[in-house]
Amino acid sequence: MTDKELYRLCKKYGRKALLWRRRFVGLLPEVSKRRLWEKKGFGSIFEFAAKLAGLSQEQVRLALNLERRFSGLPVLKGLLVEGEVSLNKLARVVSIATVENEGELAEKVKQLGREALETLVRDERIFQKQNGLGEPLFEAKSLHVQTLNFKLSGEVIERLNELHAQGKNVNELLVGLLKERKEKIKEKKEALSKKAKRTDSRYMTVATQRLLEEEYGEKCSIKTCLKKAEEIHHTQRFSLAHTHDPKYLAPLCREHHQIAHAVDGKVVGYRRGLP
Repeated sequence: MTDKELYRLCKKYGRKALLWRRRFVGLLPEVSKRRLWEKKGFGSIFEFAAKLAGLSQEQVRLALNLERRFSGLPVLKGLLVEGEVSLNKLARVVSIATVENEGELAEKVKQLGREALETLVRDERIFQKQNGLGEPLFEAKSLHVQTLNFKLSGEVIERLNELHAQGKNVNELLVGLLKERKEKIKEKKEALSKKAKRTDSRYMTVATQRLLEEEYGEKCSIKTCLKKAEEIHHTQRFSLAHTHDPKYLAPLCREHHQIAHAVDGKVVGYRRGLP
């Protein structure tokens, strides 16, 4: 047996081991209800799970707790009982799960990695805190923070104080400058949008890249996210539009990029008549 064949078998058996372990975990709530562990001579359900599947007490407690928390949420409970996803993933979404969103959450749990799920849950909590309603991914409103997260230079503070002493409304001046900046970016974006041509290449022009940097800097374009952007997401699917129109480009961190594609895949499924 070659090293390549040995490694292939290790991965194959490892995946199967994880699958059967999750399915064993899914049986624990019923084992607990029937007290099957007691009938078979085990001192506790913890001993039962440890000897039969090598599970820790923490994992057993989590499985039983999730089963209780998912009472009334049959879709998510089904993922637990059938062992379709890990306990850790289900534990990350239980705090935001509702009857209304459990179907969507179930899809996300199956598609997204751990860090992306954590980001999704954080975003959902922010939206709920703001207005109790979920909002489209690329229209998320930022939190209303009243303190600055940066320091103004001494020169800037001095000039602002001078303007204030002259009776100028400094707030209006700053808002005007920000509005002017926004309008200039919008004009540049419109101009580049008109020049955007159909292409099969993933290469973006330098002008487009610089415009995105001017608008977003190095940050993820999701307003509530402070992570560095790692991917440029096409909000208008590149496979369909075949353009790098800057009006439909959004720099995203790795986690929000995964979420965006999960959302995108769901939309495509609806369009194709998939469940």
